[in-house]
Amino acid sequence: MELKNVVLVDGVRSPFTKGGRGGFAATRLDELGVQVLKTLLERNPKLDPFEIEEIGLGNVGGVAEYGGFGGNHMARLAGLPESVCTFDVTRQCGSSMESLHRIAQSIMVGATKVGISMGAERMGRQLGGGGGGGDRITSFNEDRHEMNEVQRNMAPDHEKYFAQEIPDFILDSDPIVSMVQTAQNVADTYNLTREQLDQFAVDSHRKYGEALAAGFYDDEIVPYETERPIMNDDGTVDLSQHGERVRITHDEGYRPGTNMETLATLRNVKGIVSHGDRELVITAGNSCPTNDGVTAALLMNEDKARELGIEPLARIIGFGVAGVKPQLMGLGPVPATHKALEHAGISADQIDRVEFNEAFAAQVIPSMAELGIPMEKVNVNGGSVAIGHPLGATGTRLVHTLGREMKRSGARYGLATQCIGAGMGISTILESV
Repeated sequence: MELKNVVLVDGVRSPFTKGGRGGFAATRLDELGVQVLKTLLERNPKLDPFEIEEIGLGNVGGVAEYGGFGGNHMARLAGLPESVCTFDVTRQCGSSMESLHRIAQSIMVGATKVGISMGAERMGRQLGGGGGGGDRITSFNEDRHEMNEVQRNMAPDHEKYFAQEIPDFILDSDPIVSMVQTAQNVADTYNLTREQLDQFAVDSHRKYGEALAAGFYDDEIVPYETERPIMNDDGTVDLSQHGERVRITHDEGYRPGTNMETLATLRNVKGIVSHGDRELVITAGNSCPTNDGVTAALLMNEDKARELGIEPLARIIGFGVAGVKPQLMGLGPVPATHKALEHAGISADQIDRVEFNEAFAAQVIPSMAELGIPMEKVNVNGGSVAIGHPLGATGTRLVHTLGREMKRSGARYGLATQCIGAGMGISTILESV
């Protein structure tokens, strides 16, 4: 059987707002997803919605707050025909990239011609601090019953579930270690300093600010009009009141003017420990924030795109997922990228651009060193330290941001990669068209 070429046609996303207390704190995630999906369709008028065969939604914490089938719900509300099939998938932080892989692989074998990969996350409605935790962290190491104000925004009876004793056999097992602790473990392993990580964060904000000013993200972010959340004194959202209508247009994690002096004033994240006498180096400033947001990307059989007269962003040529020691979760992109490169039939030195999810500065630096890819090629328009990381939504963003940067710069090969909680990595290789 001859494999078909798969192309990335387009990609859009919502702004990424602060998890649980930002611009989308009073917004239903499925409604936000509908707007993103509608915008993607409106931007591609040559595509008949009846030709869309599959929509995959990557998500970690649940989309429809009443339960339900999130991807299918969004498709129906967006007005797509009933012939469009949907699936929801979770692979922690790699959920939407996993969705993209599954759709691309279906197109490769000829089972599908047109599909959409989506990702959605509302981290303010989840237990735990999430994958990065630059804003909100609850550590098993400190108090297994501790809650933060974001968690108190959940259903009224959530406390009885969260406060249940975590069995010792789970606490004693390898995977149960906070994501922040894994970042410290990687920093210890590679002797990374606080100054190195803070400088990485400064550079992420600087590059993002420059790209924003140059208009790079204008074609990616879908503004959304919603109610401004009314906040209680304890940091929770007062859902009984309606705030004024506001238009959310930008990512809320970006901090203009971020510098080494400001970051140096931040304390280390509570609850982490170092090995031996090494310094604690993980702070909110050199980690990604927790966020709410939705992403979507349109994939096609390349012949189908040509038939419709559509110019793709890039061709998808390689995939890789790999497991690593859970305590060094942040190194997952290394073996995942080796697998993806082998699948694509190219080497690391052929990669021109990289979109690496900046869950923590501490994992990007050593991962790129292990792969032999210069940092000058990595996140040239800023990364998740500035943009944000709504867990299950990030993978799709990485891929379509990469595709647009490759088109802009004339790069031939690109890599999108991210670590995954509990010890994995996932990678995608793109080629110019």
